[in-house]
Amino acid sequence: MEEFVILVDENDHEIGKMEKLQAHVEAKLHRAFSVFIFNSRGELLLQQRAFTKYHTPGLWTNTCCSHPRPGEATADAAHRRMVEEMGFDCDFEEVFSFMYKARFTNELTEHEIDHVFIGFSDTQPVINPTEVQDYHYANMNVLAKEIKDSPENFTIWFRIAFDRVREYFEKHPLKPQTK
Repeated sequence: MEEFVILVDENDHEIGKMEKLQAHVEAKLHRAFSVFIFNSRGELLLQQRAFTKYHTPGLWTNTCCSHPRPGEATADAAHRRMVEEMGFDCDFEEVFSFMYKARFTNELTEHEIDHVFIGFSDTQPVINPTEVQDYHYANMNVLAKEIKDSPENFTIWFRIAFDRVREYFEKHPLKPQTK
């Protein structure tokens, strides 16, 4: 099945749709999301992208990330993908968004307005191996050092969002509400 992304302008207004891989080939600006889930110990749930992914395979990233489909609300897409990738869902809220453009070694480009959601859950993932290679929970201070020492092990969007997520988490304690 062909997957389509929502093309947007720099103000995140929808301007059309395009097949997902083609949007990455042509570096078209499109809508995306990244979900960051913390557990009751304040650790961030990370996933390692499956080695079969068409870009950034095997890199570590936030709990869940993807694109809404045309006609699908971004938050609804984030909940859908949490279940599809990590095997559970929980409450989370959008806290900020950012735009970035990054070219990968395979000539594909991510050019996204990325909506960042933060939530809390102690539910253990049941990963989908076609999407996720592995997962672990990381202490934020240890993770900050790992990102600084070995940035090549992490996705670009994760590295861009990390400091703002960390700052938000420190200022806004989250309450457990698992669905």
